[in-house]
Amino acid sequence: MMNRYSQLAACITFAIVVVGRTYGEDWPGFRGPTGNGISKETSVPKSWNANRNIKWKAPLPRPANGSPIVSNGRVFVTSAQDDAGRKRSLYCFNRKDGRQLWVHTVDFGKEMPTHKTNPYCGSTPAANGDVVVAWHASAGLVCVDFGGNEVWSRDLGEFKHMWGYGTSPVIYKDRVILHSGPGVRNFVAAFDLQTGKTIWEVDELQKGKDGSSREDGKYKGSWCTPIVANVDGIDQVICTMPTRVVAFDPRDGGIVWTCDGIRGPKGDLSYSSPLIGDGVLVAIGGYSGPGIGLRLGGKGNITDSSRLWRNEKNPQSIGSGVFINGYVYRPNAKPGTIECLDPKTGEIIWTERSGTSWGSIVHVAGKCYLTNQEGETLVFEPNADKYEAVSSNPLGEPSNSTPAVSDGQIFIRTFEHLYCIGE
Repeated sequence: MMNRYSQLAACITFAIVVVGRTYGEDWPGFRGPTGNGISKETSVPKSWNANRNIKWKAPLPRPANGSPIVSNGRVFVTSAQDDAGRKRSLYCFNRKDGRQLWVHTVDFGKEMPTHKTNPYCGSTPAANGDVVVAWHASAGLVCVDFGGNEVWSRDLGEFKHMWGYGTSPVIYKDRVILHSGPGVRNFVAAFDLQTGKTIWEVDELQKGKDGSSREDGKYKGSWCTPIVANVDGIDQVICTMPTRVVAFDPRDGGIVWTCDGIRGPKGDLSYSSPLIGDGVLVAIGGYSGPGIGLRLGGKGNITDSSRLWRNEKNPQSIGSGVFINGYVYRPNAKPGTIECLDPKTGEIIWTERSGTSWGSIVHVAGKCYLTNQEGETLVFEPNADKYEAVSSNPLGEPSNSTPAVSDGQIFIRTFEHLYCIGE
């Protein structure tokens, strides 16, 4: 007989967040085609360094934390052209040889605050084979065709936070889903992919004197990129906000359910995306904040009825993990570790040192890949019994980004270059 988790799991699957025209094994948005860090590729390199298995590398003008994407023969990344972030750009490269095809630049003309560890253009673009969308926070949301021509742009207001910005857009069917923040305003919205017109917009109410601190002066803000999942036959946009997890109806923005538990003693903070599998969702707060697990399904505030566990304190969670074979594997920024977690109980099964990482884990061809801040990509087996290393692959350049995987190749963005790794 199926238990309650298995029964619900049968009804819950990830939706393809980029729907429409597709091109082979593209990696069209943050954490891949379904936003969960999992690739269907069956063969990719497991070993490389700065001089081996590098198909090409292309120079980048400035360091940034945004990750590359791959769509219809092109590779896209965002980067500022000046240290003050007054000019924020979307770069397009030929995936075959790394040749720069074009640059689309928004001349913002104003310097906004950020943290030295989060250079401007920390957002990952999203594409569907015809157009690519990039979010430059206060400099706006822009849609560009694959020839480098601007299709539309939107000024969504000012997003001022002492730590800067970093959420990424998601293309879902005929619209762009964007979690806009952090700042005085923090909202999730949907925009028409063809015109940029607002379809719906939902504010997340928050308390505080400004966009960086809550009412007691502790930090606040969410840098979480939403995921799209199909729950009980209905697609939902799920995002970890500063104090809670919220599920939206992508059609009209209606709130389907909420679950409390992210607010912590150090602040109301979230960075990583939610993880879903086996009918369970895991969300981890930022700045060593709380982590929660919940059973998916239901409407309204499901905290009392569906929350399975809450751990008050966790290691710093910036990059997102993956949900594989009933377990969660997640990276921790401080201390620099990888953890295996039981999503139904919150129990930590094992912990292994990995070096500090702000990037997210990718699962491909049965292995997990994680790039740390030294530019070293660790490859390991998703083994719930113990950490099982496969290889360690240094590039010798700092990185805060997540690998992209496409057609047997791996694309890694460092502070200095964009790399294409292939055997």
